[in-house]
Amino acid sequence: MFFGSQTIIFLMIIAGALLMQWNIIRYAFFLSGMSDVISAGDRKSTTLRAVGLVLLIFFLLGYLFTAIFGNPDFMMGGILFGGSVFVAIVLNIMFNLTDVVKNRTLEISEMLIGMIEARDPNLSGHSIYVRNLTLLLYKHLPFSLRAKINPVSIEYAALMHDLGKLGVPEAILNKPSSLDEEEWKIMKSHPLYGVKMLAPIKTFEVIMPWIKYHHERIDGKGYYGLKAKEIPLEAKIICVADSYSAITMRRAYKDAKTYDEAIDILKDCAGTQFDTQLVDIFVSIPRGEVEACVPRNHLV
Repeated sequence: MFFGSQTIIFLMIIAGALLMQWNIIRYAFFLSGMSDVISAGDRKSTTLRAVGLVLLIFFLLGYLFTAIFGNPDFMMGGILFGGSVFVAIVLNIMFNLTDVVKNRTLEISEMLIGMIEARDPNLSGHSIYVRNLTLLLYKHLPFSLRAKINPVSIEYAALMHDLGKLGVPEAILNKPSSLDEEEWKIMKSHPLYGVKMLAPIKTFEVIMPWIKYHHERIDGKGYYGLKAKEIPLEAKIICVADSYSAITMRRAYKDAKTYDEAIDILKDCAGTQFDTQLVDIFVSIPRGEVEACVPRNHLV
């Protein structure tokens, strides 16, 4: 066999090995993001994903062994190069399908939340606004805090934080005046209702405490009496976003407050109702970014 032909075969195998290495990196990164409430699976699916990664590494070793110790012909070189291309194509299809599923799931969730909020004219666009504010605050967190949070999971928790209001009578939701003691007791139960509604979805277990405790206060005077470090970080973030939305929202029984007024209230309540560090981060976000979070159908 000519030297030139052997060189071409060697280059084909090396190219295939490099592409397979890139496939492994992409797949490993993909797996690292499969821990959110939408992508996470059961133990069996997690095991299969890990086996897939091990097989890709095994194939890469096969490429290197063949290139160093083997005596491959054109057929073998073509199969090895084509195999790596095939894996790259399959991974692209899988990544695209996963993105489609996540996007469609989010769209359906937003539609369902919109239907829930339609029961209460005071809440039009509120949950999407809270979701947008939550993700904005997440984006501005220092890396040490951001690394502890799954952005997809907290997005769904923020979007569904008021899901439990389905269990609250419309007469209470739409009451144009302040609630009495018994009505307020029913209203305060909505986080627990929301958790019960999400209970059948096993992968949502991780976000249930964030939803249940999003009305907790740093001083322990919230719905369930948790305080300071007892409150999940994600719940504290949603609490800040939820409160800012509520403050700037026009309701039947109150007028909307301005951005500056809302910021002053957050500062005044830092350390008692809200986490001080999170308030400091939120108020440092450029005003334009905060105001850009307002959904088109939000009542302001």
